[in-house]
Amino acid sequence: MSNNVKVLLVDDNPMVLQMLRKALTSLALVTTANDAADALRRAADDPPDLLVSDFRMPEMDGRQLAEKLKSRSKTAGVAVVLLATKADISERLSAHDPPVDDFVEKPFFLKEATQRIKRVIDKIALEKMARAAASDGVLRGSLLQMNVIDLVQSLEMGRKSCALTLTNTDEKCEMFFREGQVTHAAYGSLTGDPAVFKVLRWTDGQFQVNFDGKTSKQSTTLNTQGLLMEGLRLLDESARDGEQAATEEEDDVLLDS
Repeated sequence: MSNNVKVLLVDDNPMVLQMLRKALTSLALVTTANDAADALRRAADDPPDLLVSDFRMPEMDGRQLAEKLKSRSKTAGVAVVLLATKADISERLSAHDPPVDDFVEKPFFLKEATQRIKRVIDKIALEKMARAAASDGVLRGSLLQMNVIDLVQSLEMGRKSCALTLTNTDEKCEMFFREGQVTHAAYGSLTGDPAVFKVLRWTDGQFQVNFDGKTSKQSTTLNTQGLLMEGLRLLDESARDGEQAATEEEDDVLLDS
């Protein structure tokens, strides 16, 4: 689902630029530039929320571009994702502490790169929603806007401390975060990790994020990424079991006919 997050995508390779543009268009409002100078002009006219840039470009590299954008008042708050090789990340970028929110390691599969960039887009979208929240400080929304997994990842990436309440008809789950880590979850009689795994199945419902919500309870045993990875594994396992059951049922129908 596209949102109002503005992404400036910069790469001097036309093929990579167009492939990423096509992949991200459903997630955000995407503008493209084929070099840093062009990117600076476009950012001046329409400041982006997120810069996604290749690191190695002629004349001005991605890190220098990010630094120039962050030095300007209109684009000082821009988030940055750099596309760079493993060697560049470890040898050229990490040591200089660049103003980067995340890296996509080259070479990359398009799907994996899109998922990594999407995490940053979701974080920005959540922050925009929070700024527009009601005066009581509670952010309210629909899971059609942002699903459970994206919500949890965004709260983790933003290192938020809050209470996340998810409701769907008469079902309810509460999750508490401390600096982005899920510390406690309750869903009916379930608590901790099983409560998180069950709510990850939801595809519809409402959410509330209370940034003043807190608890002293500690019921989870995995960190946030661990909970998501295990929850997704269980979802995949359940989906495969469902497909196998459907195939067996179809086989039975064919045999009976």
